[in-house]
Amino acid sequence: MTGVGVQDPPRPSEPRRALRTEFAFELPRGYVDDNGVAHHSGTMRLATARDELVPLRDDRVRENPAYLTVVLLARVVTRIGEVTDVHAGVIENLFAADLAFLQELYRRVNSEGHTRAGVACPQCGHGFAVDLAGGAAGGRLGES
Repeated sequence: MTGVGVQDPPRPSEPRRALRTEFAFELPRGYVDDNGVAHHSGTMRLATARDELVPLRDDRVRENPAYLTVVLLARVVTRIGEVTDVHAGVIENLFAADLAFLQELYRRVNSEGHTRAGVACPQCGHGFAVDLAGGAAGGRLGES
């Protein structure tokens, strides 16, 4: 006991793993920059409370609450290909499939802490896990 009514936190039985704060990803379609270059790989960092609060003061979000996704992703996506200045304009110009992919990745890493998802083979029904971020296998999601 460290004080009246306060207990020391329980000691973990195994050593703690380092907190993973950045997640690599591969966009399904890719961001096409002003020069026509497609960028597929990128990184997203964990969101902070500030990342979720600051966009609520943004006039674009106040006028259109759906714009929250754009502003929020622009804060946490740190790189798309060679593009390191990821801002709302970059996120606005993503293909719909890439925006949906980043929304799901954001939800998964910030609420569940990982990028794995359980899936089942449509033919045999066998269940297995896939890494939504891609990257590790070298190909983009959906490519063989």
